[in-house]
Amino acid sequence: MKDCMEYEGYYGSVHYSDKDEVFFGKIEFIRSLISYEGTSVRTLKEAFYKAVDDYLEFCEEQGTEPEKAFKGSFNIRVGSDLHREATLYAQSHEMNLNILAKKALQAYIHERNG
Repeated sequence: MKDCMEYEGYYGSVHYSDKDEVFFGKIEFIRSLISYEGTSVRTLKEAFYKAVDDYLEFCEEQGTEPEKAFKGSFNIRVGSDLHREATLYAQSHEMNLNILAKKALQAYIHERNG
């Protein structure tokens, strides 16, 4: 992923403010707003790791389940015509719509990453 760091299954954005001469970012793909900053790549990365560790520690202290960046399910809106076509195609090929969508996404990404 472009302009992103990964740690413990969490992804952090990387941005730079020329005005403030500081790198900054936030943990992406979760609802909670957790940000960090640093004055160098090394200190930004350290701040990101600490932000993730602090978030996980906070959740443990509160007895709550930490948000996961990717749950494995998502909703998409494709319009009624494509929905109908996909459902009928899946049924005629003895699969459900989830399997068809998963296979289609895998084929699309594989083709692009070739």
